Amino acid sequence: MKESKDLTRGPIASAIVRLALPILGTSFVMMMYSFVDMAWLGRLGSEEVAATSAASVFIWLANSISLFNKVGAETTVGYSLGQKDGDAAKRYATHTVTLATLMGIFVMAVYWLTAPTLIGFYKMAPEISGYGISYLRIAAFGVPLIFLGMALTGVYNATGHSDVPFMMTTIGVVLNIVLDPIFIFVLDLGVAGAAYATLLSQIAGLGLLVIRMDKDRLLGGFRYLTLKLERKKTFLLFKIGGAVALMNALFSLINLSLGRFASLAGGHIGVTAMSIGGQLEGVSFHTAEGFSTALSAFVAQNYGAGKSERIRRGLRFAVTFSVIAGLMVTALFYFCGTGIFALIVPDPVAAAEGGRYLRINSFAEIFMMLEITFQGFFYGLQRSIPPSVISITGNLLRIPAAWFFLSRVPGLSTLWIVIMVSSVLKGIASLLYYLYSREKSLFSISRLLHI
Repeated sequence: MKESKDLTRGPIASAIVRLALPILGTSFVMMMYSFVDMAWLGRLGSEEVAATSAASVFIWLANSISLFNKVGAETTVGYSLGQKDGDAAKRYATHTVTLATLMGIFVMAVYWLTAPTLIGFYKMAPEISGYGISYLRIAAFGVPLIFLGMALTGVYNATGHSDVPFMMTTIGVVLNIVLDPIFIFVLDLGVAGAAYATLLSQIAGLGLLVIRMDKDRLLGGFRYLTLKLERKKTFLLFKIGGAVALMNALFSLINLSLGRFASLAGGHIGVTAMSIGGQLEGVSFHTAEGFSTALSAFVAQNYGAGKSERIRRGLRFAVTFSVIAGLMVTALFYFCGTGIFALIVPDPVAAAEGGRYLRINSFAEIFMMLEITFQGFFYGLQRSIPPSVISITGNLLRIPAAWFFLSRVPGLSTLWIVIMVSSVLKGIASLLYYLYSREKSLFSISRLLHI
């Protein structure tokens, strides 16, 4: 049986880094699923990339909703372990996996039935839309796998064993790299082939994760499904994970709206630049998310144990790392953005616009990383609503801002600037809320234990 790691004792920096690196690796590997598809399809043409990019927004939306299960597991299981309550940890794990199964099946059905309407939102040419519909309907069968994978990953992260999901996900991506050219070119399935390759890789990755979890007997072994959900535990999971899922789901939907602005302003080149550029920003996003998730698990266990000084020192380390990493990504995107984009989409027109997107948004990377780091801190304290409100408000403002400024200064660069400025403002707001909370002692351990 694999024992849960105790994050309430020992060196703080090394504990967070050891937990964060596999999570960071898992995030990057997950990002590679889309990049591998885009890189191979880019050899067919920018139209195929645009179609897949449009469909990928909805897969991103599914990933966003599934964060409900991941964050819920990390926080509740981690808190229970910090209190040395193994039975509660098992029950929360079971609840999370059960909810993930139900939610995944529901989203899969919605995507398959409404694919033409969803892809039609972009107003692309009929042939391009046809590619997107085909990709989305095939990819929909992988949505329940995404939800289950997130839930099981959350359980592993809460126990301090984030390396296991990383290994299993990596195997899935390596398989996808092998299968993509076979399905796309050898079998001549094109866009549909990329979707089939990804689906098979997801099945393999999740299957291996389940096998490994059974072998590890994590938490001493727990049931994956239950026919009777406990009201209090289910309510707490929705309270913690609901705000996170809503925040990320709205972010995906807002990006969908911005994608339409990009389509109207620059056709399929605009869609490609925004979609691939946004995914390349995952370099900073997933780096911050890796340390944010590790910080969340670290804070959750120490919150359960009542160790406030370790929480403060852990946050200080995570923020310092985020600022340094943000500066590095800023320099990378500003000076090398076009070349990096061209590795994914060789089309010179698309690469030039994508490089412009990365160059403009490079100024927001530090602020984006700060926002995500503070999110992890508050998630660990079971206070997911304040950072979610900041994120939702900042993202929602992008739509009226884009409409206002594009009507006066048409062009894709205007849209890129709107996205950049909103990211800067969210980062500043997150920092200010943290400073305000610290001043008012809103998250002191003594007060939180009575909330």
